[in-house]
Amino acid sequence: MNTNQLKSYAPKARLKFIEAIKTKLRTLGIEKGKITEVERSGDFIFIQKQPFPKYIESARQQIIQKIEKLDFEQVLEQYAYTWFNRICAIRFMELHEGYLDHGYRVLSHSQRDQGLEFLDSAVEVAEYFNLDSKEIIDLKLEHKDEQLYRNLLLAQCNQLHDAMPFLFDPIDSVTSLLLPDDLTRSDSIIADLVQQVDEESWQHVEIIGWLYQFYISQLKDEVIGKVVATEDIPYATQLFTPNWIVKYMVQNSLGRYWLQTYPDTVVTIDGKEKQLKEVLEYYIEPAEQEDSIKALLAEITPKSIEPTSIKVIDPASGSGHILVEAYDLLKLIYQSQGHRERDIPKLILENNIFGLDIDDRAEQLTGFALMMKARQDDRRIFGRGIHLNICAFQNSDELNAEQIWQTLNLNKAWQAGSHVDMFGQAQAELGAEETDPRYGLIQDLIVKFKDAKAFGSLLSVDNSHETTLFDLKNTLIDLIVNGDSLQKGSAEKLLPIVEQAWILSQRYDAVVANPPFLDDKYFVPSLKKFVKSNYVGYDRNLYSAFIGQSLKLAKNFNYAALVTPLTWMFTSSYTETRELTLENHSFITSVRPSYTAFFEVATVQFVVNVIQKSLINYKSKSFDLGYLGSGKEQASRLLSKIIENDFSINNSEDFKILPNSIIAFWLSASMKNAFKKGKLLGDIAKPRQGMATANNDYFVKFWFEVDFSKIGLNFHDRESALNSKSKWFPYNKGGGFRKWYGNTENVVNWENDGELIRNYFVDGKLRSRPQNLEYFFKPSLTWSLISSYEFGVRLCDEGFLFDVGGSSAFPETKYRYLVAAFLCSKLCSEFMQALNPSANMQVGNVSSLPFAMDEIIHHKNEIEELVKNATDISFKDWASNENTYEFKKNGLVSLEKSTASSFLNFLKQTKEYCEDLKETEYKINKIFNSIYAVEEEVSSTIENRYITLNSNPHYRYGGDATEEQLEQRLQSDTIAELISYAIGCMMGRYSLDREGLVYAHEGNVGFDDLVAEGAYQTFPADDDGILPLLDEERFPDDVYSRFEQFIATAWDKETLQQNLDFIADSLRLYNIKPKNGESSAETIRRYLSNHFYKDQHLKTYKSRPIYWLFSSGKQKAFECLVYMHRFNDSTLAKMRTQYVLPLMGQLTSRAQFLSGAEKDTSLSPAEKTKYAKEADNLHKKLNELKDFDAELKHHIEQKISIDLDDGVKVNYGKFAKLLAEAKKVTGNKE
Repeated sequence: MNTNQLKSYAPKARLKFIEAIKTKLRTLGIEKGKITEVERSGDFIFIQKQPFPKYIESARQQIIQKIEKLDFEQVLEQYAYTWFNRICAIRFMELHEGYLDHGYRVLSHSQRDQGLEFLDSAVEVAEYFNLDSKEIIDLKLEHKDEQLYRNLLLAQCNQLHDAMPFLFDPIDSVTSLLLPDDLTRSDSIIADLVQQVDEESWQHVEIIGWLYQFYISQLKDEVIGKVVATEDIPYATQLFTPNWIVKYMVQNSLGRYWLQTYPDTVVTIDGKEKQLKEVLEYYIEPAEQEDSIKALLAEITPKSIEPTSIKVIDPASGSGHILVEAYDLLKLIYQSQGHRERDIPKLILENNIFGLDIDDRAEQLTGFALMMKARQDDRRIFGRGIHLNICAFQNSDELNAEQIWQTLNLNKAWQAGSHVDMFGQAQAELGAEETDPRYGLIQDLIVKFKDAKAFGSLLSVDNSHETTLFDLKNTLIDLIVNGDSLQKGSAEKLLPIVEQAWILSQRYDAVVANPPFLDDKYFVPSLKKFVKSNYVGYDRNLYSAFIGQSLKLAKNFNYAALVTPLTWMFTSSYTETRELTLENHSFITSVRPSYTAFFEVATVQFVVNVIQKSLINYKSKSFDLGYLGSGKEQASRLLSKIIENDFSINNSEDFKILPNSIIAFWLSASMKNAFKKGKLLGDIAKPRQGMATANNDYFVKFWFEVDFSKIGLNFHDRESALNSKSKWFPYNKGGGFRKWYGNTENVVNWENDGELIRNYFVDGKLRSRPQNLEYFFKPSLTWSLISSYEFGVRLCDEGFLFDVGGSSAFPETKYRYLVAAFLCSKLCSEFMQALNPSANMQVGNVSSLPFAMDEIIHHKNEIEELVKNATDISFKDWASNENTYEFKKNGLVSLEKSTASSFLNFLKQTKEYCEDLKETEYKINKIFNSIYAVEEEVSSTIENRYITLNSNPHYRYGGDATEEQLEQRLQSDTIAELISYAIGCMMGRYSLDREGLVYAHEGNVGFDDLVAEGAYQTFPADDDGILPLLDEERFPDDVYSRFEQFIATAWDKETLQQNLDFIADSLRLYNIKPKNGESSAETIRRYLSNHFYKDQHLKTYKSRPIYWLFSSGKQKAFECLVYMHRFNDSTLAKMRTQYVLPLMGQLTSRAQFLSGAEKDTSLSPAEKTKYAKEADNLHKKLNELKDFDAELKHHIEQKISIDLDDGVKVNYGKFAKLLAEAKKVTGNKE
């Protein structure tokens, strides 16, 4: 099945169906906020002066009433999807031979790509449906194909209503009135479906579920991350379950129930007898149990099972995928017991399978899927009058128990034909309370199901009512057929309520579900109150409530199989859920799929559990499919593990010893034992959550955005920081995954001991959370809240504050290196994955790590030396990047004679660093793996991608590139960094005469003093911090010219061309596409003009550039770089007078010269063409430059100043009309 094709088609189809229904409603005088009055005349009504048959008025009024009850958009969605689903259902049936008895295609043609077979065979089709042959022939002769086709299509829907009333309506229904127009056009909604979805995809009934998921995908995106209204819950929570997970759940719940009584069941597959266990490829044989458990199992296992007694329910049935799989397994069970093949489908549908959902569309989907499954096995199933046990919940809020009871007349309180006071007769007069318990039950049901659409399967009905509800259901069905008009109407209203109550009152042998998941913070108040009251301990999420309800619906010692987010297995907020489950039930088998490899569209990790109700301390078999892996690999991975017996065995007690009773079945026995023996790291290292400023945009900056002289470094406590009068202080905020040292990028406004942050009120409420202040400025171990699979910390000396995203631990000095080594070990990553398999590395998880202090202390000296070495290497690597304040100078600038030899030396050194760190981490891993006795399960070897050095291309770039490709990219980027450093020297930020940052103050203040001191003697900095960046040389201080001077200065002048060639060749390896015949100078100039700013500078400085690219526009008539820290009141005026106006003069002179070329008889036609093209480009540039000059002049007159404390985003926005990439930097879309 081509799901990508469905993903493309369905969302567009939804919009087209909605528009078609909207158009149809408009013709009926129904629009949003506007209903046109009807005029009546004889057998016709007139809407907007258009005549319609009078009989449609009733259906029209029903639509209006529905809109008044809900709203226009909801009703529009419902009718659009109903027709979408019907068309899809007919398409499925027409492509399966014999499913439509007449044998004709309804929506397409069997003999050609276009056209409608139904139309070509209209007379025969009409005869089959017993339509008026004369009318059909007349329409055919008059070429009224549209009307003819509508009649035939509605007749088809009318016939299918008898077999599938949940999906198809009678011909005179409301939805028939809204069948869209223009169905015979080549661009119709029908033609789109036929043309855009391959016929092969329709061979699988699961296509209906996939289409539904993609159909509502846009609606899902709109409601995710918000409080979800009742009507939007289906959109927010629906997710189609992969086939292998459905099989695993069904086979280990329903299959296990049967096989525990009949383990040797034999079935016939393709004429061959096989053990049922062999056929169920995902079935997990039970683990060997303790004698006491064996005895209990022998006692509770049924001695015999009648297939018709088996009950399976999906309480969130969605597309019916789970119930379809249950059907297949039940069919094998019936076959094994000798039932006749033709009887089996009806027996299954009416006795075994039950489904519930809050979404009416789910009832359609599930019912259709089951009927199609049954049709494969019984070609007469459509005519057998099947009543499915599938319900979409209906609210009872419009029902009146007194009226319902009176009109039903179940206790014969009044005689047919007599007068009844429907609104005044008191219940006491009828004596129903005394004579008929059904009255009280009906009253209770109408109250209970008032908000059924919101609460759905979470509503509970006591099992004691099952028989009464079953009898009442049958009575109502009989009254609908045989009752009088009053009884029939009330029975039709009450039946859906009774049916859903009857299904909820039963207890099931297998409850199998992919329940909705929605965090309680997105519950509407009524849902939150209901869940908190009825699902104590299971109330954090819809899915956790469904876990609780599934266990209620299951019979004692029977099964609940659910696929849910993994979060409930480990996060502290679900501790009570885990404890209740472990205390009262047992896991039978579990699977943890790979992270991000689920559902193809989900972005959270999931788990599949089969739980046996009321059984305690059963040993389960569990499977971990690995952290990384695609969705396509999961099924084969699980099957391999089943075949190879690669599983873990656990019981409830194994999890109770873990912190917060985490159900980490993926932990090995040795790792579990560590929690028994070791201390918790929280007792030693004091992990603490950092500060929440509540407005990081305002309070937090990158260090390079602000005046460096205002940054306070290396303070040891709050008092010394306060006394320093500094404004900005280093701030650990997390960042990307990196170990040992680094990510020291941010500063926070903690002026006056954080006065502004500690008093940050919005709407009268303190929004900031300045917590754990006593740990500010202390040496720490810090990590990123959000990380990859690997976990690691960075050693941080005194002087830092820390953020929620950069939480930190504060071990005693004597234990600092020991704790750091443990937290950077591979073993720690395994523990962290067990404690929290998500990407969020919480303080609580770090606190819960088992730290074997007594054993670790014996390796103290060795560990300390290893950590010092790792930290030193990481520091050198971090400090080699110019966007760090630890940066000294570019690594290529050396005593070497050429850039090529400099790069080779640089490459050799970085490789040595990588190998050294790799070996160091290997030794650390080996020590800890030995201490914790996990050598067999946790490798000490480090993959190259986890050596967290920027000079390591495997870590820096990732992906599947070859070693050669990675090295080429590293070479290209290293040269790009050299160019950036050279520009920094031109700007005066750096100098060849001094190491580290030379000038990063504000407003050019103090710069002249540095010049006077000789800070830029070897390579002079630019006078004004303005560097023209043009595609050809027009000014002596343009970037390329100065870059040549830099290379000639930093290396031997005699090798200038050789160096330029190496630089150009290196850029061509990755950062710029080569051009045939282009010189090295042209390549470098093109890189500077087209790529440096966007591809290098913005990325290096994370869209907070310190060199601003002033640009005239797309024609690039004028561009220049301005150093933000040197920007002052005269910068724009100098830019205009020294560069823009002179350039305008140059271009004008050239344009004047070119204007005479056309009349120059000495020029050849080719030369004239060349000059004409140049003149055209020049005029475009001149016009652009004039506009830029006018805007520049306007800004000069406004005398706009900048304040570096506001950060780049704010200051850049002040000049957005003059600057390139303004949207990217400021985030403003305008």
